[in-house]
Amino acid sequence: MNTSIGILEVPGFTPAMVALDAMEKAADIHVVQAELNDFLGTVIKIGGSVDSVSAALDAGKVAALRFGVTPIVAVIPNPEPSAMEIGIMSRQERSPLLEQNVVLGQPEAPKSVATKTRDSAMAETPNFALGFIETQGFTAVFEAIDTACKAANVEVLAKEKLGGGYITIVIKGDVAAVNAAVEAGKTKVGSLGKLIAAHVIARPSANVLALLPK
Repeated sequence: MNTSIGILEVPGFTPAMVALDAMEKAADIHVVQAELNDFLGTVIKIGGSVDSVSAALDAGKVAALRFGVTPIVAVIPNPEPSAMEIGIMSRQERSPLLEQNVVLGQPEAPKSVATKTRDSAMAETPNFALGFIETQGFTAVFEAIDTACKAANVEVLAKEKLGGGYITIVIKGDVAAVNAAVEAGKTKVGSLGKLIAAHVIARPSANVLALLPK
């Protein structure tokens, strides 16, 4: 099989996770790694056959474009081993600016079987959804998430920082509750900050769940 690596780079965390969900649902690929930089960027690295990776990237690009951002995509057929090991794959590092790890899905430290089972079980629940509220500014996202949690029966799952003041809060719950919560939350951003994205993913793929910060 002609194996390849696919790269999708996009500004913002929410567009990247929505693009990843679309890629996994579009083609037979696997997530190799994800990486953040401290200037708003998220890159998703996927693997599979050239045809599968190309189809997945096409789907991911369409998904990301809906957020008004311009994704950068590339397919690397049969990557050279030393380029893969040192240049394409990244060792874990911690950003002093973001105060968090910037390499997600690190192969050198795989998730436990229990964690994988939990992620897979949530992803397969028919009515399960994730909600994303991404803002520029802490006050805005704090107000938004408080309002979201008061509006519906949802639970805060994660918080991700990208630099440049971008913060994403991720919530979980059933589809109706998450939709209601995200709608209520995004109305509170207003003059407190800038709304970057608000989105709901119904039945998210297991790798979207696995890449969320814990």
